[in-house]
Amino acid sequence: MKRYTVEKISKFIKVRDWGKFHTNENIAKSICIESAELLECFQWGDVADTNAYIDELADVLTYAYIMCINNNLDPDEIVLNKLDRTDKKYPVDKFYGSSRKYNK
Repeated sequence: MKRYTVEKISKFIKVRDWGKFHTNENIAKSICIESAELLECFQWGDVADTNAYIDELADVLTYAYIMCINNNLDPDEIVLNKLDRTDKKYPVDKFYGSSRKYNK
């Protein structure tokens, strides 16, 4: 995991000595909280402030990166692995244009 974003986040946390607060439980809670704030941007229809939802999305992604950093996971690798598994569950020929679940 030697990408610029990971290194930048790691340094940001280290110089502030915040790592001690970043348990998996706390980070998972933070992801949920920030996800709710992202959803709030869309609560009443169209987004009034595009920057608001972009900032909230950045917060969600940052906490997800922190969880990867803390658990020595490569974010690209885990996303691509999950995408491969999902691709097998939802083959194009059976699910094109459909939102039904794979077991329905």
